[in-house]
Amino acid sequence: MSAGSVALVVTDEIEFPSWELYELSIPCTVFGKPQPDLADPWYDLRLCSTREPGPDGPAPGIGLSLRTRHGLADLVGADTVIVPSVPDACVDEGRPLPPELITALRLAYDSGARMVSLCTGAFALAEAGILDGRRATAHWMHTAQLAERYPKVEVDDSVLYVDDGDVLTSAGLTAGLDLCLHLVRRDLGAHVANQLARRMVVPAHRPGGQAQFIDQPMPATDDRGLAPVLDWARAHLDQPLTVEDLAHRAAMSPRTLYRRLQAATGVTPLQWLLNQRLRLAQSLLESTDLPVSRIGELSGLGTANNLRHHFLKQIGVSPRDYRRAFPLA
Repeated sequence: MSAGSVALVVTDEIEFPSWELYELSIPCTVFGKPQPDLADPWYDLRLCSTREPGPDGPAPGIGLSLRTRHGLADLVGADTVIVPSVPDACVDEGRPLPPELITALRLAYDSGARMVSLCTGAFALAEAGILDGRRATAHWMHTAQLAERYPKVEVDDSVLYVDDGDVLTSAGLTAGLDLCLHLVRRDLGAHVANQLARRMVVPAHRPGGQAQFIDQPMPATDDRGLAPVLDWARAHLDQPLTVEDLAHRAAMSPRTLYRRLQAATGVTPLQWLLNQRLRLAQSLLESTDLPVSRIGELSGLGTANNLRHHFLKQIGVSPRDYRRAFPLA
């Protein structure tokens, strides 16, 4: 697998509102900063504006003018095209999106590019017909509008992101970061994605396969009191761990631990443990030549057959096939 090129669409024709910088900065941070010790070459990121490349005057109001070297024609030929957002007026007021943008997105898709939207960028992919017949998501504040305006799209407002193979969509704000890290995981493997997440001081999300759906959004509050016991559990995944073990370590009842961990992570304690073990197994498959039976022991998944069962069920491939996809350098 390789990183490839990423074309990032800058959509506003007049000014770029400062509050939209977040969605734009996420893919710039993930794909734009070289990480030669993790993967070399890293992604080739290009910003492609709906305006013709060239000098810009001062932006009116609180907006920002972004000067880029690339235009919409540069979307064609990119391995991945990302639309981070569209102007608020196109979502809330129904202002038409630039027709040249829609044409360029369609041409890029027809040329074989992987198409990605963050937050309201889904409106652009939907307008281009790329989401027709597909499951997709956007920020929960706009999913009703997306479903009403584009009835051919199967809109799901309960997920952080949807991976439909060559078309991926995410909810708003930090869900865009979840999706970008998921793309790195798909392209370069779980070890690289996890190391990058640590550098960005964000949690690495549960591993994904070709059709990964995160069924629970991250909670609005973070139970920091669970951090020590979760860190302890990650360091002892090779041991048989139960809810009672975690509760004893956290000095709380099993019922309280169950409730707090599910509220903090969106999954049950046993599912959380399984996710962590699968993530460790992925990393070991990528970074070592240990036999599958030994990886099963170190990750706490037990026998090679048990590891294979969970890999096929959760990841969609066998451990052997996964290792072939991410061979040692």
